Amino acid sequence: MFITAHTSLPSSAALNLQRVVVYRSLMLVAQLAAVAAAQAMDFSLPLEPLSTVIAGYVVLNGVTWVRLRWINLAVGERELFFHLLTDVVILGALFYFTGGSTNPLVSLFLLPLSLAAASLPGRYTWAVAGAALMCYTLLMRWYMPLPNHQSFNVHVIGMWFGFLLSAVIIAYFAVKMSGTLREREQALAQAREDALRDERLVALGTLAAGAAHELGTPLATMAVLAKDLEHECAAVPAVAGPLSVLRTQISRCKEILAKLAASAGQNRAEAGREDALDLYLAQIMAQWHSERPAVRLRQQWEGPRPAPHIIADQTLTHAITNILNNAADASEREVEVIGRWSERELDLEIRDRGAGLDDCAVNHVGEPFFTTKAPGQGLGLGLFLAQSAIKRLGGRLQISNRAEGGACARIMLPLSGLLLRP
Repeated sequence: MFITAHTSLPSSAALNLQRVVVYRSLMLVAQLAAVAAAQAMDFSLPLEPLSTVIAGYVVLNGVTWVRLRWINLAVGERELFFHLLTDVVILGALFYFTGGSTNPLVSLFLLPLSLAAASLPGRYTWAVAGAALMCYTLLMRWYMPLPNHQSFNVHVIGMWFGFLLSAVIIAYFAVKMSGTLREREQALAQAREDALRDERLVALGTLAAGAAHELGTPLATMAVLAKDLEHECAAVPAVAGPLSVLRTQISRCKEILAKLAASAGQNRAEAGREDALDLYLAQIMAQWHSERPAVRLRQQWEGPRPAPHIIADQTLTHAITNILNNAADASEREVEVIGRWSERELDLEIRDRGAGLDDCAVNHVGEPFFTTKAPGQGLGLGLFLAQSAIKRLGGRLQISNRAEGGACARIMLPLSGLLLRP
């Protein structure tokens, strides 16, 4: 059984809450530094209530860190909002004991508001803004004045320090938080694209299974008639020869339909066979070259021996075969295959000596039903199916033009996607 491992990523709210923990740690350092500076300048501060508020802030930050690290619960926007709202209240309590609205650091109320604006929806941001405004307004009327008179220079230095701290934290954390949201939007867009691709693959699988079923009966009838005609015309070599070729081609069509039906919804026995990577690739090349003997196949393999063992995946086999066929269609003279592997990854390049890809093909290659072949010679599904199979295994397919002419299809595949898991 093949299982592709997916690591569950933390939500954007969880990532932002982790940043809030770091932000609080910086704020705690700044608060302790401010209290120490005030004591050095002979400001008689109420140390007992200030210590209580700062200790509560430390406890809250520690509990939040433990919750993120050890408690496996989803972090939502409401929880993040609660933490930022708590930061506003704690700042209000600190400013109450240190001069209220006359404190030169009162602009720090903008920090939780900026973080909320960068990471939360509008209704939560407005709630944080309302709480900050309410605390600021109350501190204009109710606060404990600083016992010592502040000089204007000290006040200006305090305002400068508050601006510096606010600018650094906003510039760093707000950008990080908004970047997290953009990354999540990109991840959602990629998930929607993958879901659309999967829907197309399901539709193609259904179509393939239906076509295999519908074509099976007429092909069987044609095979019987061709056999009867071959026996009746055995004495006429000019007719018996073409009839024999016809029977062979009908048999090949039936084999192709059987493979099509298996790919659409059945697991073949070979899909569970374990092989050394070099042997697996050699078998693919030998099978393909037997079907396209007119094409010169050059092979080059590099990697540690013995090669790592993998589970032969039929979809990967078909993907590599499709790419080989495209290369042979573009360059009937020669196809070059260069394979490099390590214990963790396979890097496979399939090169042709054709005309290469034009700008339109470079932009649309790999899309379903896009083909550069003449009408009737291709459906434009080979590369799409190959790319889908490689992505399912966690790999990537890159197609580009070569400087010396022709195109190169490069498969970069982690071998972890080909391991047999219980």
